[in-house]
Amino acid sequence: MTGGTVRQAGTRMARQAGTPSRAPATAERYEVGQLVDVLCDHIDRGNRVRSWLQGVVVQAEYKMVAIQFNQDVYLTDGWMVPDRVLWCQQGGENIRPSTSRRRAPPPKGRKRR
Repeated sequence: MTGGTVRQAGTRMARQAGTPSRAPATAERYEVGQLVDVLCDHIDRGNRVRSWLQGVVVQAEYKMVAIQFNQDVYLTDGWMVPDRVLWCQQGGENIRPSTSRRRAPPPKGRKRR
């Protein structure tokens, strides 16, 4: 055996502290317009975090699905995605149906009297 980690049969690997749990892979097919949550890097309260972020499916193909977000998202190697669209595998571990409803955007302009 060369390199790597050796693990006894029947033992469980401990999850690192602070890692969010992943959603189980589902056979669900996502459709355009559907709200989904994606495990990705984004800014939350001024800090860059890797957690679930809500987005909208903008393109769905047989194997892949494109999700657009309302805020900046980042690739694993640190680059910001300019169009805020990430591609994921249909039924992948880093995508799940959205667990919450989208919040209404704040009203624009002045309030009328």
